[in-house]
Amino acid sequence: MAGYNCTNLVEELGDKLSVIRGRITENAPMSQITWFRTGGPAAILFQPADEDDLSAFLSLLPQEVPVFPIGMASNLIIRDGGLNAVVIRLSAKGFGFANQISDTELVAGTACPDKRLAVKALEAGIGGMHFYHGIPGSIGGALRMNAGANGRETVSCVKEIHAVDRSGTKHVLSNADMDFSYRKSGSSRDLIFTKAVFEGELTSKDDIQKAMDEVQHHRETSQPIKEKTGGSTFKNPKGYSAWKLVDDAGCRGLTIGGAQMSPMHCNFMINMGQATSYDLERLGETVRQKVLINSGVQLEWEIKRLGDFPSGQSVEPFLGQLL
Repeated sequence: MAGYNCTNLVEELGDKLSVIRGRITENAPMSQITWFRTGGPAAILFQPADEDDLSAFLSLLPQEVPVFPIGMASNLIIRDGGLNAVVIRLSAKGFGFANQISDTELVAGTACPDKRLAVKALEAGIGGMHFYHGIPGSIGGALRMNAGANGRETVSCVKEIHAVDRSGTKHVLSNADMDFSYRKSGSSRDLIFTKAVFEGELTSKDDIQKAMDEVQHHRETSQPIKEKTGGSTFKNPKGYSAWKLVDDAGCRGLTIGGAQMSPMHCNFMINMGQATSYDLERLGETVRQKVLINSGVQLEWEIKRLGDFPSGQSVEPFLGQLL
């Protein structure tokens, strides 16, 4: 990642950082954070104490410093060469809350696990959020990707979103402001979401529990939830199921290095134990190529890939050429 060198950023900011209450870690190992358990270090990892602390920190950074927010890192590959950037990871203490604020509304910090929001909705008798029980991520990621499962998406229940931009300015957005579409928000990539208000409808707890049990059963019987994985690898193209395209192209169980397309659910990529980020990304691009050759459909990554390749190593994106 060319551009600003973040290696000496802490030293350059010096005494300015005395007002910051959160934790700053230099050369932070991302392989201890990502669900794949791969990847090189980030130049800086910052975990703010709260929204005010995040705002203050961002206001101190030179504008040319690259900033990347991450949540639970369940849908993320950090490349083996690491990330020359400031990585923002919101702490559970400051951003992991989920509280009821009315008969039909909850507010949740963006470090709150999706599953916890579903449980809180069950306790409050608020329907419409059961699908979060099956999403292995946090609310921040759900907002950025319009996360969904079992026929429902974030767009169906989020009402208000709070965020901080790259300069440290705070914003409040509506559902419409987020410009949601399939597995995507069109809101500015400059925004770091901090909390959101969700609205559902009064529903019997028995009905909510039944819906959550169905979500859990589906996950346990169809997904490799006990593996080092990143959730769905590819988005479903319009009119298709990604897993079916992968399967039809002969990629179920396909292995490169220590990475494999799960034999259980072939749109899930897994680290069999010794995979590198290079193995994972090369496997994904190989599958994209095989699927296009077999079906004429070009798959789009759902997993995000960030950072640099080690010197002399790269994975060229497969851009659709029929080889």
